[in-house]
Amino acid sequence: MSVADALLQFALVAALLTIIPGLDTVLVLRTAISNGRAPAFATAAGICTGTIAWGVAAAFGASALLAASEAAFTMLKVAGACYMAWLGVSMFIRTFRGGPALPSASSQGGPGARSAWLAGVTTSLLNPKVGVFYMAMIPQFLPQDVPPLLMGVLLPLVHNVEGMLWFAGIIVATQYARRWLQSPTAGKATDRIAGVVLVAFAAKIAASKA
Repeated sequence: MSVADALLQFALVAALLTIIPGLDTVLVLRTAISNGRAPAFATAAGICTGTIAWGVAAAFGASALLAASEAAFTMLKVAGACYMAWLGVSMFIRTFRGGPALPSASSQGGPGARSAWLAGVTTSLLNPKVGVFYMAMIPQFLPQDVPPLLMGVLLPLVHNVEGMLWFAGIIVATQYARRWLQSPTAGKATDRIAGVVLVAFAAKIAASKA
């Protein structure tokens, strides 16, 4: 298998994973509605940053070690589930207090954009399912005589390009309906739905065994 073949085949697998709704899509969508385009792109960039980290780790076998170690997997799983549950519960509770669920991020970047990026990174790094996916997939797309570090970066980059295109479509589409979505009633409904979804993801992760 050549590098080009590996990238093409992985792109097909990653494309399917990208369009399946998941925690990352929920987080980007919610940020786009509540905070605007720039923070939403910052969140997406954070998610992609975490993906690169998982890809490099998987290429060197760290994710395989994580999957083989029940204690390590359990620790990461609990941390990720707690973080997602905190996000979800915060969103839900704050809708009854009249404020945004997460710190408001201005469309001009600055601390708001950094906070959004960190939220994306944290969500990605604390999601053990991402690590397990890369542990299972990347070893199958490592050509012989090609440095693992190179493929550990190239493969996640392919996934990230597809992911950013998907996120961009979601963010741009959301902006057209943002005025309606930001009304008090729609805004509270959106945060409550997103909060419940995040808590459901947390429960799913906490109950997972691998």
